[in-house]
Amino acid sequence: MAMHAKRSTVYLDPDLHKALRLKAVETSRSVSDLVNEAVRESLSEDAEDIEAFEKRLSEPLISYDEMVKRLKKDGRI
Repeated sequence: MAMHAKRSTVYLDPDLHKALRLKAVETSRSVSDLVNEAVRESLSEDAEDIEAFEKRLSEPLISYDEMVKRLKKDGRI
């Protein structure tokens, strides 16, 4: 099945836009390609974070106060 690109309006900081255009020229890639790659990388990082959180769901919770007390007791702070 062919993937159809969707059009979207994105407002960029003028300096970021200039840097993005310059990178596109330097790398012989389109601005759209660079933006798509950056979004994919960001979403991939989010997916990794979600997976890490899900793996730790069964771990017991500890309050901030308790953690500080443990660190002090162990001489780490």
